[in-house]
Parts: sequence; structure tokens; C-alpha cells
Amino acid sequence: MGIVNVTPDSFSDGGQFFDPMRAVDHAMKLVEDGADILDLGGESTRPGATPVPEDEELRRVVPAIRELAKRTAIPISVDTMKANVARAAIDAGAVIVNDVAGLREPEMTAVCREGKVGVVVMHMKGTPQTMQKDPSYVDVVAETVAYLTDRLKVLGDAGLSTDRVCLDPGIGFGKTFDQTMAQLRRLPEYAAIGRPICLGVSRKGFLGQVTGRDRAGRLAATLAVNCFGVASGAAHVLRVHDVKEHVDAVKMWGAMGGTVS
Repeated sequence: MGIVNVTPDSFSDGGQFFDPMRAVDHAMKLVEDGADILDLGGESTRPGATPVPEDEELRRVVPAIRELAKRTAIPISVDTMKANVARAAIDAGAVIVNDVAGLREPEMTAVCREGKVGVVVMHMKGTPQTMQKDPSYVDVVAETVAYLTDRLKVLGDAGLSTDRVCLDPGIGFGKTFDQTMAQLRRLPEYAAIGRPICLGVSRKGFLGQVTGRDRAGRLAATLAVNCFGVASGAAHVLRVHDVKEHVDAVKMWGAMGGTVS
């Protein structure tokens, strides 16, 4: 899943593809690099990010999605927490809704159900504005597994086919460094829920805490974590900035006899 941030303030590449047509060009480059899915977002969810008004988020993502839907058959995902943005994106050609809030907005479930789209349901403690303010858990993995399991049931009870659901542990979203490392070491516990797992670690801060590298220098660390996820059988979708390198790494893993799910 190739990341396309149509934002001025995303933590890694904010501003690079803020113009919708530049975002489209970047997305098409990711397709050339081997992306299976394109994930477009118009609101940064980095820690402390300022919320974006709905009309501005629509202005950022809908033209890009509409244009991409004309240019490629690659599935397009919209990264949003807002039901109206999801609805407009689906109308423009998106077939997946990636919601870091886990479809907690009541209308979002109805939009996804009626649109017959795939969904990525993530765990986040609090909001992007509050999530890193002393997040506490007794057992971060047990609690986030329980949350995702419950969300799966709630969505199914609301009529959304759970066959369309992918789950995301929410690496770095309301977790300390130690909590994040616990999640990664115990990834198979998330896969045991029975739905595909989306792993989003690309260039994140915990990688810098281990390596001392800035965001631009975290590719090797990102590859290491994602290869660990693939090797464990617990990472089915890799949400990344650097598509080409990840395609090569996964191909190599498969050529060596590893299972790629």
C-alpha cells in the first residue's frame, strides 16, 4: 500500500505532494514501483496534528482520487476519519476506506456498508491531538487485540461484511516506544483474530529511537520491521512510502522459500 499524503504537514513528506496533480503524479510513480494499493490522505494524523476542516479535506483528496481512478485500475484507498469525505471519495473512485479512528463515527459504518468498500480498522488511543499524552495499558497487545476484535463484531452486527475488513494494530498511535516494540514482537496475536493485518511503520519515530536516524534515513529500519512482519506471517498489507524497495524485499523473501500472504 503506497502512501500519498495530500497534506502540508504530514510527519514524513508533508507538503511534497500537497497539490492534487503532484499527488497524482507521485501515485502513478508508486504504481510503476509495484504498489498494489494507493492510499490517499488529506489530513495529517501525526501526533499533535491540527484537525482539517471537512471542506478542505474534500478539496485535497477528491480531485486526486477522481483523476487517479481514470488513470489506473490499482485499488484506491482514502485515509480519512470523516464519513462525508469517505462518501465523496467512494463516489470519485475509492474502493477502500482506511480509518485510523476505527470507524467510530457512527455514519462511517453506513457509508462503508452502502458503498460496499473494503475497510482498514485501526486502533488509536485518543485522537492525534491527545494520543501521545502518557498512553497507559496493563497489556498493550491484549487490550488492542480486544479492541479490534470488538470492533469487528460491532461492524458485523451493523451489517458491514467482515470479509471486507483489514485490521491495523496502530503502531505509534497512542503507544510509547516499549508498547510499540511489544506490539511488533507479538504481531501473530493480531493475525489470530482472523482478518488480514495492515502494518504501518514506515519512517516512524520509534525507528529513529533505535537507529538515531532522521526520517529520511529510516528506510533500512522500516524494511527490517516489515520483513519481520512478513516472515512472521502476521503482516498482510505493508503501508509504506518506499514501494520499490519493499517490493524487492518481499520478492526476495518469496524466492528464498518464504511464504508471502
